[in-house]
Amino acid sequence: MKDIAEALGVSVATVSRALKDSPRISAERREIIKKYAREHNFFPNFIAESLRKSRVQPMKIIGVIIPQFTHYYFSTILSGIEEEASSRGYRLLVAQSNESYEREVAICQSFYENKVCGIIVSQAKDTVRYDHFQKLLGLGIPLVFYDRICTGVNASRVVVDDYMGAFNAVTHLIETGCRRIAYFGSQMNLEISKNRFNGYKDALLKHGIKYDSELTRFCDNRADAEAVTPELLTSDNRPDGFFAINDDTAIGIMYTAKRMGLRVPDDVSVCGFTNGYRAIACDPMLTTVEQRGRQVGEEAANILIAHVEGTIPKEHTERRIVRTRLVIRGTTR
Repeated sequence: MKDIAEALGVSVATVSRALKDSPRISAERREIIKKYAREHNFFPNFIAESLRKSRVQPMKIIGVIIPQFTHYYFSTILSGIEEEASSRGYRLLVAQSNESYEREVAICQSFYENKVCGIIVSQAKDTVRYDHFQKLLGLGIPLVFYDRICTGVNASRVVVDDYMGAFNAVTHLIETGCRRIAYFGSQMNLEISKNRFNGYKDALLKHGIKYDSELTRFCDNRADAEAVTPELLTSDNRPDGFFAINDDTAIGIMYTAKRMGLRVPDDVSVCGFTNGYRAIACDPMLTTVEQRGRQVGEEAANILIAHVEGTIPKEHTERRIVRTRLVIRGTTR
């Protein structure tokens, strides 16, 4: 702005007001200044402007931590966060923890140093200590957890109904003829893993089927599923159904079964959890639980902005649950 002011023989204040369309500057002069700025590729620095205003009001920049960008579900959540935040005049600063506790801690510190007004986060798989989250809350930075929540931290959260999603999926497998259903899921340090596992077990119990620990595997990606599945499918009493914690794992199970000469779903049924693009790109198309990631993101952004703007007090913990939906396709009978 100093360069523009010097070139046009006006004050910096006049340039600033003109670029903000202030009525204190004549329309003719505003257009001269704006035209010069455009021709010389001048654009206002949003972050610098936010820093200037942050002395009297919070910066309108939200920090978002994603475990993995490549995961369809997290990308849909990010889309929902961005859409809601943008409509409310907020921008995002996004980082990937890549499932690393150390990286998650570093990102939280970086977000604080960059003066974000709040953070929306899904914790990394190997996070078992939560001091970095407690520190942020102690510094007055509101947190909203999504998907993978941290029960050891008193902060707002948005989750899908993991328990009922799993319960309904396994009930469908049972009602379509399966009696020996394997469970492929993540380690039990994550709440989503506990809830989906409990939904699986309770569906078995309700239908008079005894839980068999030999059918449980800690496996939550396609590569591991392809490595683990042959052992179960070559056992004397092989499973006739699989419930997997996500679609990639389910697809790994399905293609392994097909390579081994089994028919899906005639010989073995498979159900996943996500309902991403891959669920309809495989053959047969995958029966799965839809998580509604965009809605999760919108709810998380809505809560965080409410904390920032004071419509929900920072000390109040907001808990919201997004309902799931079973989408029946060709991998179940």
